[in-house]
Amino acid sequence: MNARAIVTTLVTALLVCTGVAPAQPKLIVGILHVGSITDAGYNQAHADGIQAMKRNLPEVEVIEVENVPEGADAERVMESMIKRGARLIIPASFGYLEPALRVAQRYPEVKFAHPGGYKRVPNLTTYWASTPEGFYLLGMAAGKVTKTNKIGYVVALPISFFLANINAFELGARSVNPKAETRLVFTGTFLDPAKEATAATALLDQGADVLGVIVDSPITVVQTAEKRGAYSVGYHYLGAQKFAPNGWISGIAFTWGNLYTRFARQVLDGSFKSENILGSLGDDLLAIAPFGPAVPADAASLVNAKRQEFIGGRAHPFQGPLKDNTGVERVKAGEVFPLTDLGKMNWLVEGVVGQPR
Repeated sequence: MNARAIVTTLVTALLVCTGVAPAQPKLIVGILHVGSITDAGYNQAHADGIQAMKRNLPEVEVIEVENVPEGADAERVMESMIKRGARLIIPASFGYLEPALRVAQRYPEVKFAHPGGYKRVPNLTTYWASTPEGFYLLGMAAGKVTKTNKIGYVVALPISFFLANINAFELGARSVNPKAETRLVFTGTFLDPAKEATAATALLDQGADVLGVIVDSPITVVQTAEKRGAYSVGYHYLGAQKFAPNGWISGIAFTWGNLYTRFARQVLDGSFKSENILGSLGDDLLAIAPFGPAVPADAASLVNAKRQEFIGGRAHPFQGPLKDNTGVERVKAGEVFPLTDLGKMNWLVEGVVGQPR
C-alpha cells in the first residue's frame, strides 16, 4: 500500500471512530496510463490534466493507475474502476481504444473519453489536438537557433500524423533559415530509452546541434542533447525544460485540465455526449512551452507573430508549392494540404533527410 492510500485509510478510520462519516464524492473519475506519470511527456500531461480537474472540482474523487499494458490488463483495470463507483473513465492511451469500446458497451451508463480514438459509441467520446501548426512554430525557433543548419528528430514510428509534424517543423525552419535540414531516426517504439539515446547520439555525431523528439517521454533525448551542448525541443508536456536548462528552445504541450473538467461537469449534469473533439492553438488544449535562454528575442517575436496568424486563419503550415524530398510536387502553388487529410500524408517534404517508411 502506498503512502497516499495509507493516509486515506487512516483519515477514514478516524472519521468513523469519531462518528463523522466521510462525505461521498459527487463523481468518481478513473484514469489509466500506459506509462509513468512522471515521464515529463505523454503520461504526465494526462496526469497533470487530472490534477487540474481535481483542483477545479474538489468534490470529484480520482482513481488513477499507471503502467497499465494495453489489451486485457487495461480492460480489467477499467472494470475494477467501475466496480469501485467510477462513472467517467479516461483510458489515456491510443492502444486502450478497443478495450475501452468493449467495456463501454457492457456499461452504457458509464462515460468514457479516449485520446486520439477513431471509433466511438454513444457513451464514448474522443479527443485530441492538431499539432502541425505548433511544430511549424518550433521549427521557426530551431531554424533561428541552429548554427550547423542540421536538426535531428527522434521519432517513434513513421505514421502519417508524425510525418506531418516533421514536415511542418522543417517548413517552419526553412521559412527563417533556407539552409536548415531535418534528419530523422525512427526507434520503432514509443518508449525505449536505450534506443532513444543511441538515435540521439547518432544524430549529434552527424552534426545536428538541435534535437527534437516524438516519443512518449522526451527526457532521454533532451538530456542527451544537453550533455553534448546541443539545443532541444520537447513534446507533450510543459515541464520538460528542467532537463535542459541551457539548451532548451521550446516545446509543444497538451493541456488537458480544462477539457477533463468539462467532461466531469457534463457527466454530473447529464449533458455528456459522444463527439470527436479536435483542439488547436486557438483553444485551451494545446500550448507552446516558454522559450529557453537559447532563443533570441527577435526569433521569439517572429514565432509569436506566426502563432497569431495561425490562430486567425491567415496562415497554413502546408501552403503550396511543396515538393517531397525526392523532388515530386505534392502541393501546387496557391493550394494547401488540408489538415483534415493528415492521415494521407505518407511523404516527407524537401529538406527532410530520411525515408517515410
